Amino acid sequence: MTILIGDSRVASIPVRDNGDPLVSLGDLAPTAVGAGGLARRSLALRLEAANDLLPAGIGLRVVEGFRTASAQQAIIGAYSRRLREERPGLEQAELGRLVSRYVAPLDNAPHVAGAAVDLTLVDPDGAELWMGSALDATPEESDGACFTAAPGLDALAQAHRALLVATLESVGLVNYPTEWWHWSFGDRYWAYVTRAPYARYGALTETAAA
Repeated sequence: MTILIGDSRVASIPVRDNGDPLVSLGDLAPTAVGAGGLARRSLALRLEAANDLLPAGIGLRVVEGFRTASAQQAIIGAYSRRLREERPGLEQAELGRLVSRYVAPLDNAPHVAGAAVDLTLVDPDGAELWMGSALDATPEESDGACFTAAPGLDALAQAHRALLVATLESVGLVNYPTEWWHWSFGDRYWAYVTRAPYARYGALTETAAA
């Protein structure tokens, strides 16, 4: 059973922010816009290590790292409205559960803590490798193929996902299983998965990226 990021067991984990600063992801995030090319230093170092572990000719590309609270809320609002339109009469509790498969509640959002990245694999020319669904595709858009362990993926997508998972897990990152592209370190979800007593990173203000 998948534990979603909005689950009370995740949200109740205490945070003891260690003050690790946001740093640039540099060449790992060539297309990231503004603050999206930043992440907490310990996460950035692990991503660099993971990139070095990949087979020759394959690299990581981070699409987004740190996300401001206002940007997070905008995504929550837009996706919530879409689900309400598609499923009239949806109860609030169920809406919250469905939304959290795709975007974390603001109070518990790893991106807002600078503790998460959305990423994929690329070839030597910078072209994205086939992963079975578009990065950032919703469960509805991808017919569930966005889930990391989604059934029915072709062999190429399975191989690429297996490589991504093995490499990033080897440097201590954890995946959010409803999104193959979402990986984090030091946030509450990481703490839940690794059974750490507390999260290392909490939400940052929008000025933190200035």
